[in-house]
Amino acid sequence: MTSPSHPSTTPVRVPNYLVGSILATLFCCLPTGIASIVFAARANTKAATGDVASAWKDARKAKSWLWFSVIASVAIWVIYLFLVFSAGDL
Repeated sequence: MTSPSHPSTTPVRVPNYLVGSILATLFCCLPTGIASIVFAARANTKAATGDVASAWKDARKAKSWLWFSVIASVAIWVIYLFLVFSAGDL
């Protein structure tokens, strides 16, 4: 049992989305992927220092930028392929 003077300091795992951010940067959209990497790294740093609330906030931002990168990349490819295949009909 933990005494009140010594609270439990179990580390809280905050997802950082770093691997996905790196892959999105390499294969999807460079500028938004870099933003995702920055927020993922900040989430790691803040979680390591014990600032869990800010770490979660940065992790959510990293996830948002990661998904934005993927969605933007898919949209660009769909538009590109549409233009390529519709140009053959002209």
